[in-house]
Amino acid sequence: MMAAEQRLRSVNFWSGVTVLCLTIAGALVGIYQLNQVLTDEQQVPLAELNVQGELQYTANDEVRQALTAEPLGSFFTADVNDLRRRVEQLPWVRSASIRKVWPDKLSVYVTEHQPVAMWNGDRLINQHSEVFRADIEKVDAGLPQLFGPENAVDETWNEFNRVQQMLAVNGFQVRALRLTERFAVSIVLAQGIEVKLGREATLERIKRFIDVFPSILDHEKSKNNEIDTVDLRYDTGAAVAWREAKSES
Repeated sequence: MMAAEQRLRSVNFWSGVTVLCLTIAGALVGIYQLNQVLTDEQQVPLAELNVQGELQYTANDEVRQALTAEPLGSFFTADVNDLRRRVEQLPWVRSASIRKVWPDKLSVYVTEHQPVAMWNGDRLINQHSEVFRADIEKVDAGLPQLFGPENAVDETWNEFNRVQQMLAVNGFQVRALRLTERFAVSIVLAQGIEVKLGREATLERIKRFIDVFPSILDHEKSKNNEIDTVDLRYDTGAAVAWREAKSES
């Protein structure tokens, strides 16, 4: 009787173990199959792409092409950080944010660089004083031209704004500004006149330029010459260089 009970317990134990193993195996197979479905791009595809943002220099198709240049992955496997980097490699894109919207949508919001000045002849400065490289032909030809040391973008931009603000009140427009390695300033006005301001007392020298400019203009009218350069790097007065006036055809 005891032997029969022991055999029955043994059979029940191993039956339980078998059922448990089959249950675990079934669960693992189910998890594997579910994972296959979730990661299969054909089963859970990203079917819709929505591009948002105030885009002036970047076309929606450029964003789409940047995203789809390599496989997107499925809704569950797509790496939004990798996708964001793809979009931010576009020249006019400053930043991008990407999120998935169930069940099959990718939402992209793009922020562009807004150019405020040219930098050293071949690049641009945006509204945050960041230098970026993009197609210069797309920007307004009237953007100011700034030249300066590569490590002094902020200083050059700030100096331009200070000088331009003071001169604009008196009807002058700064077309270009140069900041040397020693932080000496020279500007070119819309009339083509170069004004050398030097390193010190910049605003005081601008005021002096405004004061003496009418007298310089009077002299220009009396001669067949045009103002080329006004050098204000002196304690008082200004040195004026002239160029021959262009004859009218």
